[in-house]
Amino acid sequence: MLTIGYIGNGKSTNRYHLPFSLNRESLHIKTIYARDLSKEDWARIPSIHYTDQLSELLNDQEIQAVVVCTHLNSHFEFTKLALDHGKHVLVEKPFMQTKEEAEYIFKYAKDRNLHVECYQNRRYDSDFLTTKKVIESGVLGDILEIEMHYDYYRPDTPLSVKSFSPTNSFLYGHGVHTIDQVISMLGIPQTVHYDVRQLLGPGRMNDYFDLDLYYDSPLKVSIKSSFFRIKSRPRFSVYGKKGVFVKETEDRQEEHLKLFYVPKDHPDFGLDLPQHYGTLTYIDKQGVYHEEKVVSEKGDYARVYDDFYNVIVNREEGIIKSFETLGVMDLLETGIKGCSE
Repeated sequence: MLTIGYIGNGKSTNRYHLPFSLNRESLHIKTIYARDLSKEDWARIPSIHYTDQLSELLNDQEIQAVVVCTHLNSHFEFTKLALDHGKHVLVEKPFMQTKEEAEYIFKYAKDRNLHVECYQNRRYDSDFLTTKKVIESGVLGDILEIEMHYDYYRPDTPLSVKSFSPTNSFLYGHGVHTIDQVISMLGIPQTVHYDVRQLLGPGRMNDYFDLDLYYDSPLKVSIKSSFFRIKSRPRFSVYGKKGVFVKETEDRQEEHLKLFYVPKDHPDFGLDLPQHYGTLTYIDKQGVYHEEKVVSEKGDYARVYDDFYNVIVNREEGIIKSFETLGVMDLLETGIKGCSE
């Protein structure tokens, strides 16, 4: 069993981590550190010890690994502290503020024979897994273009932010999901075109991005997102020489988590219904036209914890590679430089 402690007791820990780590018998969640234990935004879990003394968690010899779920500006500090105390570390995304910080942390962990990994749970989104399966099936032929959209209609978010911050940006906060999905599937792009803007004007929050990632010709992947889309565009559109696949709706795990409909108690957690299935249209080898629904793959964010466990306990090679995380950091850091402070 792998014994884990958490640094941070906010939404990240309680909504996006605990429902999955507590759903694995191979994991023991022992301690959660929070700076202010008087906050009662989230109900305490009886089996977990809560403390406002970070040293209590870090000096606990039973705790083998630490999960950092704090604001991005403290990721480096807490990750380094955990490594200093001999703990393996799983870090929420974005991994670090800069690629330079990320490179330092990966080397620091390697020098201490410890494992550090970014929590790229969106690799296990149902919509992405389904789209990836269709691409890998070959039914679309050579892939020409992939379009990915991560849209919201949340104008109050950028309207409430009166200053620009590179890390408090739409690109860092949401582009980190889709960029990692592309890199995990296709590798580091050869070139990238960035259109990263502040729709409310210079000195305001980054609230829009449109990235074109170029691979071996003619493949291009476009990642587009905005806070001002009252009607979302299809989550995935994949165009090949022999057909197209369109997945309109996104993974439903977050939808269910917001309703406290957790995987431990609900076997249908996160599952798509038939109305959510994507549409595959293609011409087969005999020249016959097909149009059909594709049953969605099952998403499961706990698979990140499975991988984390296997690396530490079973000494297996990890799925989420350090070079992939560095590639994501490079794109984020380069892209946000186009905004005006």
